[in-house]
Amino acid sequence: MARYTGPKTKIARKFGDAIFGEDKYFDKRSYPPGQHGQSKKRKTASEYAVQLQEKQKAKYTYGLLERQFRNLFEKASRKKGVTGENMFKLLEGRLDNTLYRLGLAASRAQARQLVIHKHIAVNGQIVNIPSYTLAPGDKVALRERSKNLAVVQDAVAKRGKKFNWLVFDEKSMEGTFVDFPERDQIPENINEQLIVELYSK
Repeated sequence: MARYTGPKTKIARKFGDAIFGEDKYFDKRSYPPGQHGQSKKRKTASEYAVQLQEKQKAKYTYGLLERQFRNLFEKASRKKGVTGENMFKLLEGRLDNTLYRLGLAASRAQARQLVIHKHIAVNGQIVNIPSYTLAPGDKVALRERSKNLAVVQDAVAKRGKKFNWLVFDEKSMEGTFVDFPERDQIPENINEQLIVELYSK
């Protein structure tokens, strides 16, 4: 399946936010890319452009393709509650994102690769679908033979922020998806209301 593999810093600069995590190159040049990146005479974006940019930002942040994102949004809109919040809950409930949040992978792209290569088990069963949606109480663990992978060891050693909706046991290298998070618990700097407005047109 097609997946963006181009320069990540360029995309982060486009949105003015380090959406792929820490990036020393973004810190050096946080203005938009291109010869007019630092120009103060940049055109004011239209309402549609602002909404589209916010959707693109969410797509790149979570590593979804256009059709995947659209399907996830439609699923969120069918659920009870606020559509934007439902969308974020579904994004955070993805297996690849949960691995990243637990600190078992340094990025969502790395987490996706671990899942595809069958290094991850959910409730004791191997799952190789990155978009697999976890349910509250699900146990996420590395296969025994995968616990000594260098990329995993490095990621665990650099584990940063802990999240209230996840519990991680470093001894067993197992995490528990306690529940879907509320919007104010999710740190991503994305205005979901703009995405809802875009898809409502």
